[in-house]
Amino acid sequence: MSLRDRLKKRVPPALRLPLDRVLRPLSGLRRSLHILLMKPVTDRKPHVFYGYAHIPDGTEQAHGGIVKAQLMQRAFPNSSRKFNILYFVSSRIPYGAVQIAAAAKIKGARLVWNQNGVAYRAWHGPGWEAVNAPLTKLVHAADHVFYQSEFCRLSADRYLGVRKGPWEILYNPVDTHTFVPASSDPSAHCLVMLLAGNQYQYYRLSTAIEVLAGVVRLGIDAKLLITGKLCWIPDEAEAVRIARHCAVEQGVRDRVVFLGPYTQKAAPAIFRQAQVLLHTKFNDPCPGVVIEAMACGLPVVYSESGGVPELVGKDAGIGIPVERSWEKDIPPDPNAMAAAVCKVAERRQDFSNAARQRAEEKFDLRPWLQRHHEVFESLLR
Repeated sequence: MSLRDRLKKRVPPALRLPLDRVLRPLSGLRRSLHILLMKPVTDRKPHVFYGYAHIPDGTEQAHGGIVKAQLMQRAFPNSSRKFNILYFVSSRIPYGAVQIAAAAKIKGARLVWNQNGVAYRAWHGPGWEAVNAPLTKLVHAADHVFYQSEFCRLSADRYLGVRKGPWEILYNPVDTHTFVPASSDPSAHCLVMLLAGNQYQYYRLSTAIEVLAGVVRLGIDAKLLITGKLCWIPDEAEAVRIARHCAVEQGVRDRVVFLGPYTQKAAPAIFRQAQVLLHTKFNDPCPGVVIEAMACGLPVVYSESGGVPELVGKDAGIGIPVERSWEKDIPPDPNAMAAAVCKVAERRQDFSNAARQRAEEKFDLRPWLQRHHEVFESLLR
């Protein structure tokens, strides 16, 4: 547990947010000073630091950018005390990231930046410019940039500025030896759909429940598994109440199962409980859950926006066209999604095989790690 977390536990809850605002900048300053005092790395072997003293393992709940650090550690263990490569993922940068990067570059370390999405009005609301401020500095200061999708590059160019240094598109990976299809059909008589990840936006969940209701109206016996925290409002208990009420309103109360948060270790078993992934998020840059689902043989029915069409391709699922916008989130049409689910169900094995094949050919972890190794070595020559 970090010093910041230990101090927060000793103060009343009402004081924790003000204390956090004081301690966050101090944690970045402390890390920067440590870097300036560290001994330089003398060999050419990559020693990688991800900006955090602790990277959660597969048994701890983790999501977003930190999962990339989990996967990276298989080849490049986290080296917080002595490093020559600083590796940041834009969706999970540490406090004081700009200062940490500046200190690391003074000591001769190379900065490699993994760019996910950016903040903009529709997704973030007020204050999105402040979120982009450190991202702008870091994407241009980096010695090499991995954009997680072409959509990530385009949105970064739009909101962070066009980068002049080296960059490439490198999609998120999946361990195709761990994320594998179920050995048998998880439900022969009932179509099981999955809404994966955490539920940060209510429309994602409500749309999925409406899709379930539409599928049932079209004559298919179906149910929906919903994972993650229901966290579009601060009061999670109230969010759960709203979610359950939505299922009641749509007449599918007994067909919706809330599984709650899960760890990366538990993820493959959760995907293998389902037969189709519903991905209702608008403009999702490069969602790992889509890649993990395909590796488990799940076809994807999705909002045809963001980077998801790049991931799914033509044969591993069906996209629902939506209007392009940076000013508002536009949920996919539930009736169109329900019709697409029915089409997938009719040829589910073909879609499933295509999903698994695509995951193996385009997103396997081993080539992803090898590409990092090549880039790190080139930067350290």
